[in-house]
This record gives sequence, structure tokens and C-alpha cells, in this order.
Amino acid sequence: MEAMNGTKTALITGVTSGMGREFTYLLARDGYNLILVARDAAKLSVLETELKEQYPGLAVNSIVQDLAEPEAAGMIYRAVEDIGVSVDILISNAGFNVYGSVEQTSMEVQNALIQVNAITPTMLAKLFLPGMLAKKAGKLLFLGSTASYCAATYSAVYCASKAYVLRFSESLSMEVRDTGVTVTCLCPGATRTEFAAKANLKKTRLFNIAVMDAKKVAQIGYQALIHKRPVVISGWFNKLLVKSMPFTPRCIADAMSCYLMAERGR
Repeated sequence: MEAMNGTKTALITGVTSGMGREFTYLLARDGYNLILVARDAAKLSVLETELKEQYPGLAVNSIVQDLAEPEAAGMIYRAVEDIGVSVDILISNAGFNVYGSVEQTSMEVQNALIQVNAITPTMLAKLFLPGMLAKKAGKLLFLGSTASYCAATYSAVYCASKAYVLRFSESLSMEVRDTGVTVTCLCPGATRTEFAAKANLKKTRLFNIAVMDAKKVAQIGYQALIHKRPVVISGWFNKLLVKSMPFTPRCIADAMSCYLMAERGR
């Protein structure tokens, strides 16, 4: 582990691709020391090397950890204690989906999804929040989704997990009001990352309509974090989709969801 100087420190999960990777560069650009968390040791090592070469004045530490493990949050927290720093920004970016019915998807995969998307981020907040409150300063960002606002076929557990993330973020934001600590939930729609391929979603209509660039989505989320916004939805299409839901009859909203989540040509 590399010693860190007095510069503020940010911890980001799920950093080896997509928005997580983009967050690391945004934070490094602004002078934050970094603690990178991911399960792929090889990719993590490459990213750490790249960041150190591009930003030689910053300390960068990596923690190899699978967030699907029940004790993941505690292990990350203890690793940070070993480094000897306090975390000023916590970005819970890691998450995944699997395209399939509840009946057909394995229980192990569904349990892992709930753990990674909802339980581990909650436990990380639980562990790192006291230090932020003691300093009367800190920022947390959780990755929600447009799926936080709706139901979707073949993504039932994912939608439920992201609805939890949104409500947890909003509630925690109210709890820490006037403490110096802020909470932000970033809710992107379809984004060009490895997420869709890993979840078998690339053939769906959703991931062929208004797909956003991961760098742009990360920039939107980062600006919302810096400006202390509780919730941000990335992209005009996603905002239109979410804002129209309260005024859309349930039968139409369900039909639209089924349409977007179906494979093209069906």
C-alpha cells in the first residue's frame, strides 16, 4: 500500500471499465488521491499504473475485492484503515444485471446481484459515514438507474435493487442534511459500457436507442456530486422517460417497458 499525503482521498468501486474508470480520471484531474476497488486484479494493476504515470503527484492504491462477498464492505474498510487515511468521497459505482426471468436465473446470481447493487453499497456508507460526519465534510455517490423508477421484464431483481438504491440515497441525503455531508444518486439509462454485453442486453431495443457515452454520464454524475445535487438523471431521453412516468397510464408504461426490453426484431 502506498502512503498518502494530505490531499483529499476518494474511494471508487467498479473502476476497471465504464463509468467507474471515468470517475477515477475526473477525480485524479482534480487532485484527489485514489483508492480503487475492483475484483479483476490484472485490470486494476493496469489502471493504477496508468494513473500514476499520468498524475505522478497523486497516491493511488488498489484493493482487489469481489463486492458480491457478504463481508466485502468490511474488508474494504479494514484495507483503508491499513492505508491510514480517511475517505472524503465515496463512489459506489460497481453493479451488474443479468437478462432473464426470475424463474430461469440462478439463485446464486440473483443473490450476488442484490449484494453488489444494494447491500455492499449500504454497508460501505454505514462504515465510512461516521468519519465524514466527524469531519463535517464528505460526499457519497451511489449508482442508480432509470430502472430505479420503473418495472422491466427480465430485469426484475435489477429494477428492485436500483429502486432500493434511489430510495436509500434520497433518505440518507435527508438524514445528513446540514451536517456537511452530501449524498448523490446518479440515474443513467442505456450507456456504452461492458454492462450490456455482460448482462446479455445488447440485442434489446433499449440498448439501441439514445445510448450515452460513459465519459459523458460520469461527467454528469461528477458535477452533480460536486454541486451537492441529491439525484441526477443523465440525458434528455432518460429525463423525458422518467418525468413522463407519473402521467402515463400503467398499462401504457408496462407496454413501453416490455417493448424496450425485448430483443430487436421481435
